[in-house]
Amino acid sequence: MPAEPIAPPAVTDDDPGGRTVRRLVAIVALVAVLPALYLRNLVHNFFDLKIYMSAMDWWTAGHPLYDYVQPDRVQGELYFTYPPFSALLLWPFGLLRLGVTVTIFTVLTVAAVVLTTRWLVLPVIVRHDLPRTFTLTAAVLLVLAVEITRETITLGQINMLLVVLILADLLFAVPQARRWAGVGIGLATALKLFPGIFIVYLVATRRWRAAVVASVTAAAATLLAAAVAPGDSWRFWTQELWDTDRVGRTDYVGNQSVFGLLSRFTAPEKPDRLLWLVIVAAVAGYGLWRAARAARAGDALTGLTLTGLVGALISPITWTHHIYWFVPAVVLLADAALSAHRPDEARRRWWSAALAVGTTAVIVYGVVTFQKWGTAPVRTHDPVDFVLQNPYVLLSLLLLVALPVRAYRQVRAEENSRQMDTSPQ
Repeated sequence: MPAEPIAPPAVTDDDPGGRTVRRLVAIVALVAVLPALYLRNLVHNFFDLKIYMSAMDWWTAGHPLYDYVQPDRVQGELYFTYPPFSALLLWPFGLLRLGVTVTIFTVLTVAAVVLTTRWLVLPVIVRHDLPRTFTLTAAVLLVLAVEITRETITLGQINMLLVVLILADLLFAVPQARRWAGVGIGLATALKLFPGIFIVYLVATRRWRAAVVASVTAAAATLLAAAVAPGDSWRFWTQELWDTDRVGRTDYVGNQSVFGLLSRFTAPEKPDRLLWLVIVAAVAGYGLWRAARAARAGDALTGLTLTGLVGALISPITWTHHIYWFVPAVVLLADAALSAHRPDEARRRWWSAALAVGTTAVIVYGVVTFQKWGTAPVRTHDPVDFVLQNPYVLLSLLLLVALPVRAYRQVRAEENSRQMDTSPQ
């Protein structure tokens, strides 16, 4: 009787030791790359934060806040450009030693990166059963690596504080119909104006109560500043707000807005305002229409991401460190790629994965970190100039069209995981 064939031992992919080593190597590699990326940005030496603190010293000495001016070799002259409510919050930091203020701002920014990345990534981890610690750690390191974050930290900017306020509202308070929904957006708007686009988003999505709360909060904060500094407040809202030259050169490549793109065609002259307004109307109309559709489908993250991209495109000046909204866009694209399981979804899976990787590569390399644009007016002469000088504008327009709106089932799973595990107390 012939011997029965012996089946070969089963081959499995279960190799926890090997997986752990690979993950550790990936994390070490990301950590090792960060210093090289930050080295070029360290030349900023907290430049913006120093302007804030010098302006606070000037103001404390009894001078008009918006008379403060500082020479700059690229921009010519730089001023304190934020609303008076921002000055109220920055003033106490002017009483501290600069090194202490730098430390506080840096620690708060890094903490905000960790917190917001957790809010964005944890639902994806839960939905796709990804390794929690490794995925969160890698995601935080990647967010720290992008030019937006590098510029925010090394300039000493307050952008991540605004992001925390906006995300807390639109990911938690508004979907859960909290009584305080809208307060975060209102405070962010009073601090820096740009977040006002999210009040428009609340109106477009018919979140009437949250829109009213946000508007009232912004107005109350503005009136508080007016009560403390009436002269400076009147001057800001009637004069300085409308003077874009105070913020910087619109043709400078660091300005990645539609107006910046147009300015680089006409520099040193200003572009045609009517043409800009027509483009702004088209971009805002289409982008907010898509954002409202996402919100109606229950996809809060896509809605707020599209809105942030719209705000960056239509603002006259959008510095590279303002466009945080590429980060949630990458999360959405990665989620879409991981969610495409069926054979007929292979094309969507590869497209989403390629766009996620491409977006990450663009925002890590950046616009201003590794290229010297000089101090002269920047003009676009040919298609190569057009692409090299406007990568964030072009990427924002692409994402405005290409970002997927996730299925209701996926969104419900995300909301449930947030409520159980990440909702702020």
